Amino acid sequence: MTDLLTDSEFDLFRKVIYAESGITFSDTNRSILDSRLKERLREKKLSSVQEYYRLITSDKEEMKLLLDSVTTNLTRFFRNQPHFDALEHYVVPHLLAEKKTQFDKKIRVWSAGCSTGEEPYTIAMILKDILPAPYSFEILASDISLKSLMVGKQGFYPDSRIAGIPEKYLNRFFIKSNGGYQVIDDIMKSIRFDYHNLKYAPATRNFDIVFCRNVLIYFDSAAQLEVINHFWDAMAAHSYLFIGHSESLFGMKTKFEFLKTDWACLYQKTT
Repeated sequence: MTDLLTDSEFDLFRKVIYAESGITFSDTNRSILDSRLKERLREKKLSSVQEYYRLITSDKEEMKLLLDSVTTNLTRFFRNQPHFDALEHYVVPHLLAEKKTQFDKKIRVWSAGCSTGEEPYTIAMILKDILPAPYSFEILASDISLKSLMVGKQGFYPDSRIAGIPEKYLNRFFIKSNGGYQVIDDIMKSIRFDYHNLKYAPATRNFDIVFCRNVLIYFDSAAQLEVINHFWDAMAAHSYLFIGHSESLFGMKTKFEFLKTDWACLYQKTT
């Protein structure tokens, strides 16, 4: 096996990864793809990238593992606090006012690109804390990384990972365990962790809130628009979209409206 992918091999893998997921590899992050491919070749005991290419194009499960390996899963509880302040003080009150006259009293949330679960658990803790009776909530937490989803499903986080959780939430929603903290069952059962590739439309619909933060940066403009349109179609008539603070829909032909609150900027769907 050569130390680096040849230009033609890099182009081959870049195209198939884009076709399968919308994730874009440029020359600047070529080394990431190279190192991840080397790991997969060692794991599968293959001697050439050509052999591995034949494998991923014939084995859907191995393709999933490759996509898992090339994604970055940087996250933490209450990451970018202003978003959660906007959720608590603006989004939820507006949704409750909207649903006040409706029979449906459930708030549906999608944490897209949930990584190891810190984001959906943060959302669940806030909603559990502030929603009055008879309102309830459910959260779909999805990711392309199977390893990350397994961590989220287990709901156990070592001491080093619970930084940022307010004391009142830590005491109420976690159980101190050996070397870390376990999310309580009441919170865990409100979240459904599931594999989903954002290149495709979700099966679930009518979301009131979608969080998809620091994910669009991995896509080119065409794939970004495709993902955003999937969100629009999956969201309720009056709903809210959170994206990363370094991400923007500016210049993109979408139907979402920019919304600036006292706490953070986000987007809304109104039809």
